[in-house]
Amino acid sequence: MPHLSIDPLLAASSAIVNLQQLVSREADPLDPQVVTVANFHGDGAFNVIPDSVTIGGTFRAFSPESITRLKERIQQVITGVATVHRCTAEVDFQEEQKPFYPATINDEKLHEHFLEVAKNVVGNENVYETQPVTVSEDFAFYQEVIPGYFFMLGFKSLTSVEPLPMLHSPHFTVNEDAFPYGAALHASLATTFLLNLDDGGKCHDEL
Repeated sequence: MPHLSIDPLLAASSAIVNLQQLVSREADPLDPQVVTVANFHGDGAFNVIPDSVTIGGTFRAFSPESITRLKERIQQVITGVATVHRCTAEVDFQEEQKPFYPATINDEKLHEHFLEVAKNVVGNENVYETQPVTVSEDFAFYQEVIPGYFFMLGFKSLTSVEPLPMLHSPHFTVNEDAFPYGAALHASLATTFLLNLDDGGKCHDEL
């Protein structure tokens, strides 16, 4: 009978709701953080309560301290909610298969170099400094070893004044007319950096 069962679906649903409070009620609003549950799976028929469920998702933050705190609290929330619902829970962060991504933080000296070169190549009016975004980027691992600089090459639609869909959108399209500008910018960044390096410029410690 259903009333004699232990319902992992209800427990998992409650855990998902409680996980959202880690950001809305515990995180510093000036320290952007994200906790997202994007997968919920329970085996069985539509009229049978399953013996287990699996939820999956991601969490992101800009500082190692916030990442550590979120990891600890996610563990506490999921296991605690499971106990309340007479369930047991196992939290697997899959660190061996998918290591935690550090924040991508640009080197300040390279930022100065980029602004100077980019404004000469594409014009001052076409260089934009954006707000931080909570995305995962492999490039961050390089920056843990050596100072680096990550930038995006933008382009406009040929047929609309509306903003273009972002990279992971199914409606994303590429305006290839922007590619020569990107190639010129990359080449100019490298050549001017090497010239500064040869002249004993201020960027001599970076590659």
